[in-house]
Amino acid sequence: MLRNETKLMESAIALAEELHYQRAARKVRISQPMLTKNIQDLETIVGGPLFIRNRKSVLLNDAGRAYVQQARLSLLYSERAVQAARAVMQDVDVPFHIGRSPYTDPFLTSTLMSIHLPLYPKLRIELASQYSVDLVHDLLDGTLDLAIANEPPESPLLTQIQIADTPFYIAMARRDALAEKPEVTFADVNGRRWILFERRLHPPLYDLILEAAERRNVRPGRIQHVTAPEEAFPFVADRSAVAFLVKAGALLMARNGVTIRPLAEHNLRLRTFLVSRADNDSKIASEIVRTFVRKTSEVSTYKQLPLPISA
Repeated sequence: MLRNETKLMESAIALAEELHYQRAARKVRISQPMLTKNIQDLETIVGGPLFIRNRKSVLLNDAGRAYVQQARLSLLYSERAVQAARAVMQDVDVPFHIGRSPYTDPFLTSTLMSIHLPLYPKLRIELASQYSVDLVHDLLDGTLDLAIANEPPESPLLTQIQIADTPFYIAMARRDALAEKPEVTFADVNGRRWILFERRLHPPLYDLILEAAERRNVRPGRIQHVTAPEEAFPFVADRSAVAFLVKAGALLMARNGVTIRPLAEHNLRLRTFLVSRADNDSKIASEIVRTFVRKTSEVSTYKQLPLPISA
């Protein structure tokens, strides 16, 4: 990327963020006339205006929003390219940024972290945890290279590969009559007090549970919301509620008087995907995906991995 192109991008991004020429100029440490010239030069290159201007305000138009979105990515990837080259020259680790949902099966996370690529001996995986909606946002803005996400929102800008399809689980007290069953249905928890994660943490997944229950004509007597499985533990232990969990949460809950059973509802499954930007042609990303898929497929007992569901 030529230095002049970088300056034009930086000027447009600053003006888009500040919507004020003087503040934008200070932000990129140039004079206001120079920032004005950079914006004019850029609009000449793209063939039309990127901003709506009048005497009192500056606003982005649709073309400007499209340009700024891609300009941010271009600058980010340019900086990462420099960092990668310097890492090789200095013989230090090359970071690869992966996000995962906190609902991800621990098996998938451990498999990912065990990946070793002979072609990239200095590769270092940087793992971050966020909810799926935020993971998609970070992929699109270039903060992440790859993500493991549960039921991610669909987008033509993303490529998705399904890597797991698992049941939900119901946590209950060991003294609960439900604990005598090998599996639980929606009918078994009809009218009970349900503990669910807050909808804002994963709206599509939350709606999936309630829509599946509605199709069975099943309703909770009351819904209590939590942000982490541990918050549900005391209410489940004293038999005042049952909790809806994914496998990661079930592993945390099954202890000290609480047990879990799979929810036997074929229309309600948790699908997990490897997600990347559709325009990500990184060889490292391709190698990680291929290696990950191969390693998970080699574990023939994956779907039968035991959970502590003793009565």
